[in-house]
Amino acid sequence: MKSLKEIKIEMKTLNKILIAFSLLFAMSCETEPLLKEESISNQTAGAYFSTPAGFEDLSKSIYPLMRQLVQLRALSLNGTDLFTRSGSYINTDIAANNVNIFTYGPEFTSGVGEVQDFWVYHYKAINRANTVISRSLSVESVGSYANTLSVRVAEAKFIRAYCLFNLVQQFGDIPMPLEETTGASKEVTRVPSAEVYSQIISDLTEAESVLPASASDYGRANKGAAQHLLAKVYLTRGWNFQNALGGTPADFTSAREYADKVIAAHPMVANYKDIFPKKSEDPTNQTHGPGDQNYKNSEVIFSVQYSNNPLTNYGEDDYAIGDQLTADSGNNSHSIFGGSHDESPGSPGRTSDYNRQLGNHNTQPGVWRLFDPETDTRYHLNFVEKVYAVVDNPGFVPKEGVAPIDIKAGDVVVEYRDWNNPATTLAERGKDVGGDQNFAVINIDQIGKIDESNYHNQQAKPMMWKFWEPGIDYGNGFGEADHPVMRSSEAYLIAAEAIVKGASNGSVGSAVDYYNEVVNRAVGGSTAEADMAADPNDLSSTTAKSYRASGSVTIEMIMDERAREFMGEGLRWYDLKRTGTLISRSKAYNVWIGGLNYIQEHHYLRPIPLSEIDLATNDVSQNPGY
Repeated sequence: MKSLKEIKIEMKTLNKILIAFSLLFAMSCETEPLLKEESISNQTAGAYFSTPAGFEDLSKSIYPLMRQLVQLRALSLNGTDLFTRSGSYINTDIAANNVNIFTYGPEFTSGVGEVQDFWVYHYKAINRANTVISRSLSVESVGSYANTLSVRVAEAKFIRAYCLFNLVQQFGDIPMPLEETTGASKEVTRVPSAEVYSQIISDLTEAESVLPASASDYGRANKGAAQHLLAKVYLTRGWNFQNALGGTPADFTSAREYADKVIAAHPMVANYKDIFPKKSEDPTNQTHGPGDQNYKNSEVIFSVQYSNNPLTNYGEDDYAIGDQLTADSGNNSHSIFGGSHDESPGSPGRTSDYNRQLGNHNTQPGVWRLFDPETDTRYHLNFVEKVYAVVDNPGFVPKEGVAPIDIKAGDVVVEYRDWNNPATTLAERGKDVGGDQNFAVINIDQIGKIDESNYHNQQAKPMMWKFWEPGIDYGNGFGEADHPVMRSSEAYLIAAEAIVKGASNGSVGSAVDYYNEVVNRAVGGSTAEADMAADPNDLSSTTAKSYRASGSVTIEMIMDERAREFMGEGLRWYDLKRTGTLISRSKAYNVWIGGLNYIQEHHYLRPIPLSEIDLATNDVSQNPGY
């Protein structure tokens, strides 16, 4: 499928062809052209979009916006039980960091840029979808294009529903434009959440009835994507947050039914590791071939595409002057999870050998203790347990007063021990602490706390390599792997949660059966052990308990399993919001949130952006507490 940049190249004859798609900033300020073109034709956008060829290009133009949407991770990952900001995990260092959306502190206000960006880009996508829906009525000489036209409209309704669903979860009552924006308006009307959910379900039901099981181009919405989102919408409405969503117990049955449809059409792959890009923890032996970034499998229902061509990796606000990009392009998922090892011995410094780890989202130490390191394949994919020297480092001094060590490329320089197998003897520890090993050995309870030696500082933490991409240039850090938005393993856990909340058993069986399907795939079958820490927050304890379901399943178990299965995939805040566990789990697992205790009930909703309120001519109510 062509990107917006490719469309731009092909449509040189048009006069700023996508001016029609300019969305009012926050639905209420001046417009801006998306494509910066010289006028070299008198053909109007309206005339071109009334042709099948033009309408095809118009429908394709929605999809590049998805790249921005999936990378707006701040509001879906931060301020949860799983992730924190780079730096120390100890509370004494918190005040020195920018912690607004990480801790719900006083800085988390309606003026926060991440909140504004989330709002603006989602409404841009909604307006683009509305434009496709509205312009479909004027397409000329439909003929054999009739069926394709209806499919394109269904795709637009799916994307509109996806955006509205994200917005209503984050902000509650929201504006809900359903027509193409063609002129400036400064009046903002917030629609009750229950009406928004009704519209989302209507859009998705209509989309499901039209979308094909397999899209004409990889990357387009298909029937499974609509069904998966319907399952999630019904599940969320069923919980009926603050009795404001119009949810009923029947929604849980609908959620399970749609989850079953997804499961039937999109089987999970046999091995979890085959979902994501291939990886090697050893940067001296990295590979990057055509098959290494394969998300085209039965389990991935819908994904956002990137490519290995920088020209076609443009997002909504990206364009080129000559050969220079003016904004970020490509997927940066490989670089934002985990602490930096740029200063580890044997590192050449700021290189891409360890994927330019920026530490935007560091995993909380208790989270590693949710996994069985010996059997759960997700643990080894998520976390780099050993750091290797990339270049020779002769005469390295582990610590003042300790004899130098000659480190060679390929040698282990840092080892993070499994939570259930900590290093307890000097024979297991590094020479920096008087042990026998030529590398630093770090137990979980030591991570991110102290500067112990030249091997180890508080920035050094196990990196998450779930989205690993080797060989990415450090200067731009733009990856080419697709971003999976929907996977069928989630449908199993949606069904399990719905049954726990009152839905009848489904095609797979009980909630236990659905839940264990996901666990068993991760650990290698129903007879393998699956033991997590009995108390994940007691970092020194090695007492374990099984996380395979037996007899019954609880919401707490499902939240633990969703953490293991979907870590970093942009789902977590929504999970905690839906289940009402945002405060309890964030306080328990996130040392910053628990230590500062800023989080309150009103944080279940985000503030309406200040720019939206200031520009509106009518009074726009702010969410309580902001």
